[in-house]
Amino acid sequence: MHARQAALVAAFLFLAAGVAQADPEAGRKKAAACVTCHGPDGNSASGEYPILAGQTARYLYLELKDFKEGRRTNGLMAPFVAKLSRDDMLDLADYFAAQKPKPIAFKPDPERVARGRKKAEEVLCTMCHLGGMKGQNEIPRVAGQWPEYVIKQLKAFKARTRTNDAGNMTSVAQTITEQDIEDLAHYIASLD
Repeated sequence: MHARQAALVAAFLFLAAGVAQADPEAGRKKAAACVTCHGPDGNSASGEYPILAGQTARYLYLELKDFKEGRRTNGLMAPFVAKLSRDDMLDLADYFAAQKPKPIAFKPDPERVARGRKKAEEVLCTMCHLGGMKGQNEIPRVAGQWPEYVIKQLKAFKARTRTNDAGNMTSVAQTITEQDIEDLAHYIASLD
């Protein structure tokens, strides 16, 4: 009986969050403004911008919401998120989550990949990001992400300039070195 009640509460919260109301087709149309930086179908051509294709819808929605509400800042994102409604954010999140990530034009260094894999195991990355770094719910998919973007984000967590993660990544980032960050970026980029 308790399991069923928990499932009903979870279903209610999921519906209350509006995820079930998202419209990926509407998201596709709204994504026209995103293409310049994030590329067609959310596959950016540069490590300056993250790959959105294949991210979890929940993560994408929460990041858009954090940008809009100032919990995460980026001068380029600010004018775009300022005009987004809740439904817009849900539609965009659903659209990009449904896209297939494409391989990036990056050749990871095998030695760095091996060190990065070892560090990922040591700091238990898969506890949150899951096996293959595919992500779940509010935890992003990092597999196949541009190494430049991964490095930038890990350094931001380490410097505590990105703090919209409830402290989880900030805590982990305090335990890793600059070399670890680069090695992890090579490892993550090697995953598909």
